[in-house]
Amino acid sequence: MDFDLSPRARELRDRLAAFMDRYVYPGEAVYDRQIAEADDPHALPPVMREMKEKARAEGLWNLFMSHGDWGAGLANLEYAPLAELMGRSIIGPEVFNCSAPDTGNMELLALFGTPEQRRRWLRPLLDAEIRSCFAMTEPDVASSDPRNLRTRITRDGDDYLVNGHKWFTSGILDPDCKLIILMGVTDPDAPSYRRQSMVLIPRDTPGVTVLRDLPMFGYTDRLGHGEVLFEDVRVPAANLLGGEGEGFALAQGRLGPGRMHYAMRAVGFAERALDLMCRRVLTREAFGGPLAEQGVVREWIARSRIEIEQLRLLVLKSAWLMDTVGNAAARMEVAAIKVAALDVAHRVVDRAVQAHGAAGVCDDTVLARLFAITRALRIADGPDEVHLRTVARQELAKYTKEKAA
Repeated sequence: MDFDLSPRARELRDRLAAFMDRYVYPGEAVYDRQIAEADDPHALPPVMREMKEKARAEGLWNLFMSHGDWGAGLANLEYAPLAELMGRSIIGPEVFNCSAPDTGNMELLALFGTPEQRRRWLRPLLDAEIRSCFAMTEPDVASSDPRNLRTRITRDGDDYLVNGHKWFTSGILDPDCKLIILMGVTDPDAPSYRRQSMVLIPRDTPGVTVLRDLPMFGYTDRLGHGEVLFEDVRVPAANLLGGEGEGFALAQGRLGPGRMHYAMRAVGFAERALDLMCRRVLTREAFGGPLAEQGVVREWIARSRIEIEQLRLLVLKSAWLMDTVGNAAARMEVAAIKVAALDVAHRVVDRAVQAHGAAGVCDDTVLARLFAITRALRIADGPDEVHLRTVARQELAKYTKEKAA
């Protein structure tokens, strides 16, 4: 395994780091203030628009997109350190047009969209002219198992009718959201993983009703996490993404790189928390000396550094495997990093909160928000248990084959 960066990736990393220092970290407080003062908490703050324009002008744009015709054309191993840097700021990925759910949706359109679907939706998303959301999770079933989905996509002449109830449809509250990619059931009698399909729904289609915005541990996300009703939502049959019954396969294609991106950014979360913790304990005194001289605090710092380094190596190995042998062959490693990344990030953030005391649980630092995000992401994109099941199944398969031989 060779984790050395290409000259291009190294140059992008250096420019990205400088951009983060110059614009993104100083822009965080401005971003929060502008959202608090806005009439619509989901509208794009002016400072974000300004940062996005600067990032695009400097060529730090669509870095996640591995398809050269549509984006930077970087390999996963090249993108990993860039995603880590962006992940050090909660607002970082959006600045560079590398934030979910748009990243996964753009990859879906690039891989499976028709020329017309790409023209209508992919190009505007790449240019950040619009935003999008992904509607899969349902409140009435355990939708981490796609066989449980109840939303129906029914053929009606030259159209499809969509009826269902979704929630945590992230991004739908953003006024710039113009596209919903929905996963539902087209044939309930088909084999388990051939029942589902994906359809493209313009946000303003009649029958789409946002019931409420769902906070995450009390935080209102700018993009919003909507609970949404779809009642006789009619779209042309040409809006089917891929073919009927291909929804599960498309979702797997979307989620593999998506989980990699989560893990890369989680390393950034952990590094930001460790940085804040170290700075805090060097400047606070208790019981006759700096907190940094307390044995337990030094153990927090040491364990955090060790865990971050272990995680980064696992992420890089997974990225290298995806690049060299493909997503399917790296399935176990990708499942492993989704669990490990948020586990490590949450532990490091928790230690940093403890080191900050009262300041760690309020919004004077980013730590409380990171605590909420790292906990919630252990459920998003498939709960830990789903990925642990994948890892265990593949590990046990080695012994099953051995016994059969």
